[in-house]
This record gives sequence, C-alpha cells and structure tokens, in this order.
Amino acid sequence: MSSASYAIPAPEAPAANSRPRRSKPFRVLPGFGLTLGYTLVYLSLIVLIPLGGVFLKASGLGWEAFWNVISAPRMVASYKLSFGASLLAAGINTVFGFLLAWALVRYDFFGKRVVDALVDLPFALPTAVAGIALATVYSPKGWIGSALEPLGIKVAYTPLGVLVALVFIGLPFVVRTVQPILEDLETELEEAAASLGAQRWTTFRLVIFPLLLPAILTGFALSFARAVGEYGSVIFVAGNIPMVSEITPLMIITKLEQFDYRGATAIATVMLVASFVLLFAINGLQAWSARRIGRAV
Repeated sequence: MSSASYAIPAPEAPAANSRPRRSKPFRVLPGFGLTLGYTLVYLSLIVLIPLGGVFLKASGLGWEAFWNVISAPRMVASYKLSFGASLLAAGINTVFGFLLAWALVRYDFFGKRVVDALVDLPFALPTAVAGIALATVYSPKGWIGSALEPLGIKVAYTPLGVLVALVFIGLPFVVRTVQPILEDLETELEEAAASLGAQRWTTFRLVIFPLLLPAILTGFALSFARAVGEYGSVIFVAGNIPMVSEITPLMIITKLEQFDYRGATAIATVMLVASFVLLFAINGLQAWSARRIGRAV
C-alpha cells in the first residue's frame, strides 16, 4: 500500500456566511435573575426609597420657601464649615494616611501591631465618646489645649476643633484603602527602575505613585463622604456657636427639634446633591486615572 493512502484529509473550509459559535459564559453562582432582583429590592428599601422620601418631603415647601430655608445666612455659614472642613480634613488624611500606610507596609518597628490596631479605633469608638475625648484633651484646661493656649492657638469650640474631629474619624479610610494595594505591589518594579539608574524620587513618581493613585483617590472620597455627614464627634468639640462653628447636620437636628420637618429635609437635600456631585467627580477622576494606568501597562 502506498503512503498516499495514509494522508490526513485537509479540513473543510468554513462557509462564507458561517460564524464561529461563542460558548456561553460560565456562571459560578446560579440564579442571576433572583440575586439581582433581591439586590435591587434591598437597595431600594435601604437607600433609594429613603432618599426619594427626602426629596419628596422637601418638594412640599415650594421653590420660594425652599430657597429661603437653604440660603439663610446661618445655613450658608454651616455649608462653608461642613464642606470646607471636610475637604481639608480629607486632604490631610490623604497625605498622612498614605505615609502611615507606607510605614506599616514597608518597615518593621517596635509596636507595629499596636499602631496597626489603633488605626481602626475610630471605626469601633462611638462618635460621642470620640467627641468628648477630643473636647477634653483640646480644651483650654486639657493636656494639649493648655500647651497650645499660650501660643494663641485655641482648638476646642472653634472651627479648628471641627477640623481635628473630622481628621480623627476619616484617617482609617485612607490607610485601609491604600495599605492592601501597597502590600500587593511588586517590589521587582522598583528594583528594575533602580537597575536602570532611576533615583528614589523618580521611581516613586513614575512607577509607584501612578499605581497607587486610584486607591488614594478612593480613600480621599471615602474620608470626605464620612466627614460631611459626621455629627456625634463634632458637636462636643465645636462649641456650636451660630455663624462660627455650627455644622450642617446640627442645623438639620435643630430643625427637627422645632418640628420643622420640611425645613430639615430641604437642608438634607442640599447636602445630598452636593455630596453626589463631589463624589461623582472624584469617582470620575479615579476611573480616568485607572484607564490611564491600564493603557500605560
């Protein structure tokens, strides 16, 4: 028998109109429709319906009355303090939270586990307890306040006290967001940059920082969002002086105590809209930086 009889037949060419069949995606968890429906119902009951109720209640005021409530001079002063102090506190936490996360990941030192545990203290500590502790320490007769008073620095019962409280409650968000990204960061990237002659600052600026930027922005957004709605730890150290150290959540509580529910929801609506706009802007910046890093990689 000749060798030609053992030749493997060539595969048939696919038809011109035929398309390759796509395999269905493998789903690990069954019941996607059921779980999605449960998720939407849960989010609606917990988030969407209550927020919608705020807008609906505030709409009962009418535009003129609504504007008179939210544009009162006392309210404008509280907006400036709440949002301004929250942005400043988030910026401070971004810088020092990053440094703290870097120290916890890259260095070994005595008491490292204690410091790592103390980072989560604002999560576990009741906000009222934190406010009382800060007011006690930073009051003119407190440990730190008595040392700052001869220098002309007054912390408790001033806007500076509000800033200190917001920094205290927002620090863990930055640390716990950046820390796992630093732990997963390959040190070979830094070694490769050093082998190519890059200085330490150049390696950090061009190699490390771009990879950490999305996590840093996320930590900033979480810290800011937490600070905007903070109430318990601020009222004890702020002094609640009209036009000076009143925060917007306190104004909502004041309206509720006066049984002015529509006025309280009007103020809450302003906070909701402003928070959504700022968070969407920050999340958009984060998504843009992530896409830029993906293209670079």
